[in-house]
Parts: sequence; C-alpha cells; structure tokens
Amino acid sequence: MNIESLVGKAKQVCDNRGARFTPIREKVFRLLASAQGGVGAYDLLEQLKVTESGAKPATIYRALDFLAELGFIHKIESTNAFMLCHHFDHIHPVQLLICDTCGFVKELHSTVISHELNNLAAEGGFVVSGQTIEAHGKCDSCRTS
Repeated sequence: MNIESLVGKAKQVCDNRGARFTPIREKVFRLLASAQGGVGAYDLLEQLKVTESGAKPATIYRALDFLAELGFIHKIESTNAFMLCHHFDHIHPVQLLICDTCGFVKELHSTVISHELNNLAAEGGFVVSGQTIEAHGKCDSCRTS
C-alpha cells in the first residue's frame, strides 16, 4: 500500500475513534511510512526538523505515543526504534524479524505463535494482555552478500 493510501486509512481510523491526526502526527506517520526498517526517535526528530525547525524531543515523543496508542506503529523494544504497522485497521498478533546487519524489519502475523504463547501463559496462570515477539538474525539480502 502506498503512503497516501496509508495516510487516508489513518485519517479514517482517527475520525472513527474521535482522535485528531494533527499535521505533526501526520508528518511523523509519513516519515515512518517511508522507512524500510525501525527508526529511532532522535533520527525521526532530525528528519522532522527539516520541515518543523522548532521540533523538540517532546514533539516526537508525543507524536509517537499517539501513533502507538492508535496501533499505527510498533515499538521495537530491542533496538529502541519504531516502525509503521501496515495493518493498523485491525488487532493482530505481531512477530518481528529484525536483520542485525541492515536493520530491515519484517512484520509477521502468526496466530499459531500467538495462540501457543497464550496457551503456555494460561497454563502458568498468566493472562497475556499484549505481545510483540522479536527475532534477530540476517535477512536474505544480507545472508547472500
């Protein structure tokens, strides 16, 4: 899906939920939509400053918090980076394959993995409220070069 379609879909989700998709939030969304892998908050801030010279760390973190709250982005905990979720219009299990060489991130949606984790957690008396599984390795391009 192209960036304009993603932005249109995000605006529709915001309208449906009564949330404001401000110009800053849209710019951060667009920056993440154009990225190939995870992007750190300060890298996003530097990119945002190209058009918003007065942007501060709080600006980017507020936008990221909003985007995460609405499910538009995933936080990659192991690298402290963020990536756009292209399937934000519905709740889904998330598994991330992260290339340690080039930083490429592939998002998977295995219900089998999700169900197995939930079942194992339940056996131990634990209820999972959210899950993002991260796996590190090398992508096909980096393995073959």
